[in-house]
Amino acid sequence: MDIAHLHFLVAEADAAQRRALVELLGQLGASRVTDVPDGHLALQRLEAGIGPRVDVAIVDLALPGMDGLELLRNLGGLPSGPRLIVTGAQPANLLFSVETLALAFGVDLLGTIAKPVTAIKLKPLLDNYTPAVRLEDRPAAPRFSFQDIGIGLQKRQFEPFFQPKIELATGQVKGLEAFARWRHPEHGVLGPASFIDALEQNNRVDFLDWSMIELSAERCRWLQDQGIPVPISLNLAPETLAHPAFVRQITACIGRHGIMPEYLTFEMPESSVLNTDPNFIERLVRLRMMGFGLAIDDYGTGRSNLQLLARIPFTELKIDRSFVDGASKRRPLGTVLRSCLGLAHSLERMSVAVGVETRQDWDFLQNLGCTYAQGYHIANPMEAAAFPGWLEDWRHFF
Repeated sequence: MDIAHLHFLVAEADAAQRRALVELLGQLGASRVTDVPDGHLALQRLEAGIGPRVDVAIVDLALPGMDGLELLRNLGGLPSGPRLIVTGAQPANLLFSVETLALAFGVDLLGTIAKPVTAIKLKPLLDNYTPAVRLEDRPAAPRFSFQDIGIGLQKRQFEPFFQPKIELATGQVKGLEAFARWRHPEHGVLGPASFIDALEQNNRVDFLDWSMIELSAERCRWLQDQGIPVPISLNLAPETLAHPAFVRQITACIGRHGIMPEYLTFEMPESSVLNTDPNFIERLVRLRMMGFGLAIDDYGTGRSNLQLLARIPFTELKIDRSFVDGASKRRPLGTVLRSCLGLAHSLERMSVAVGVETRQDWDFLQNLGCTYAQGYHIANPMEAAAFPGWLEDWRHFF
């Protein structure tokens, strides 16, 4: 990547190391570098409106006056801060915790580097640079009232888009995950940011769930008629499952469309599955006995009771994207990912890695023995009509 047009700030206390870092940036192609020896000067330089805008700041944790951690906290409060690279003499696991802290503060982090900083360590982070989109430039997702959304559902403007789920060992498509989209007559195709809050606030996510179940079953039947028998996974709110008529309604639905229960998997977040209500657990057991699949979604984001997790009759463990993205490059993330995959394997469940964005992540997961992968490296969610053509291209690729 050409970094000549970027403005860099180097915040490093040691004069020799600061000079070496400025020279290193110059060797990599940087033409505008400002350097400061302490945290207070760094913050002054980064605050909006003082001098030319800084695109990338390289900050050492051991700054005098205001150290790197305090600087991170202050940068998190800025409306449009720079992309950040943190350096330090600390071990990798501690730097990983600093990454977690930076993300919690809302800092736009490119990564961390254990000292000494070298071109081999620095260049890959700079290659990941993309211009930050300022909040005022980012189009806000339109929001709608509960009544507007209800009308859209009645008019069948909502439909599922599908993202393929690939078996890592063979490259074969083994399923599709449904994502709710609203084909709005004025605003085009809208994602959940435009409608999910209003449904949740009115405790009617079940309206959307049932629309997606019905339409996904219909698309599943259509694909089977095209000679493409592929299972579909759907997100399901726990309150939808808790309705007394759920089992009867889902049985009627698959009967209408002529599909077997094995072709539908219901995904529920870890936090909602891990409860001890016997009625809820009974319903999960009943769905599994009928042949439906059950997946625990966003695994790793809740506080799992492992004993209860082992008792839930789920078929898939979906590992949250926060543990997948970049795991091939970050040892602590890789360790957590291995642990999740090991748990799924020991419980004889399928593992699904969500948010596979790069070939490196794909290869890493394949080597770890993960069962399935899905993410933008494979495909964006697409309408059902586009899937047969995509599948043909994918089969040629493999």
